[in-house]
Amino acid sequence: MTRSIPLSLGLALSLALLAGPARAVEGTLTLYTSQPNTDAQQSVDAFMAAYPDVTVTFVRDGTTKIMAKLEAELAAGSTPADVLLIADSVTMEGLKARDLLMAHPEADTAAYAEGIHDPDKTWFGTKLITTGIIYNTAATMVPSSWEDLLKDEAKGQVAMPSPLTSGAALIHTATLVDNLDAGWGYYEALAANGAQASGGNGGVLKQVAGGEKLYGMVVDFLPIREKAKGAPVEFVFPEEGVSTISEPVAILASTQNPEAAKAFVDFLISREGQELALSQGYLPAHPDVAVPAGFPDRASIKVMPFDAARALGEADANTKRFAEIFGQ
Repeated sequence: MTRSIPLSLGLALSLALLAGPARAVEGTLTLYTSQPNTDAQQSVDAFMAAYPDVTVTFVRDGTTKIMAKLEAELAAGSTPADVLLIADSVTMEGLKARDLLMAHPEADTAAYAEGIHDPDKTWFGTKLITTGIIYNTAATMVPSSWEDLLKDEAKGQVAMPSPLTSGAALIHTATLVDNLDAGWGYYEALAANGAQASGGNGGVLKQVAGGEKLYGMVVDFLPIREKAKGAPVEFVFPEEGVSTISEPVAILASTQNPEAAKAFVDFLISREGQELALSQGYLPAHPDVAVPAGFPDRASIKVMPFDAARALGEADANTKRFAEIFGQ
């Protein structure tokens, strides 16, 4: 899942300009992240180009494993982590509820739409990674709506990640339940139509690209990237809207270098940081930054509302309900 994309000359110049007023920020910073290794290295390198007096090291793993590591360290009394950059806002809400995150009230979020960042400024979205519909080009039905996955043509042909193993899938489930008229009835209809739920997004891509299934629910950049490489897949942003994860960044309350940590957050949500996300092939969260190749115009992508705090409170009930419906 890594993408090795060099920084553009324009972005490099912008980063150099940022470096001027940043010289007062110094020291070391440790980042815990679930970003792919290449993306994490690019993020760190770009930040250090803008803030040359800060040395950043990072620890990378999946969100579940990185959180397990963090929790074990916190239970033992301390963690070297200063900044956390992971997949989903629900996990961040859990840390916020335990007073483990440091607020950054000075962060400039004026350009962003409501809901991208925590209103209390303890975590900040860095991307918009949507979940929509993937289909194999051999499919006879071209879906345009979530309801299309309930049609006879899709019977036994739908794959999706399970919220029992995927944070993005848990957010997607909560979003559809809250926004589709049928609520949980939609998932009951999917199960009745033979949809299968297991694993994560990578497995869904593999099944649909390989022809084992014709349709699936998946995060956007996977099929868009694979289509560009020649895979027989297409990606659809359904007409009702899509769910999103925002790969939020947050400062741990225990950080030993709060000024550098704030600078790291500021960089990621700055115009320059969002241009970096674009160069990595993601849909930037900043509304004024362009979309990657293969994505439709930003205005045509309808994002469904999502309440991270509410989803945190309902997470156990939602996973239990999903497991009951799909027999997991």
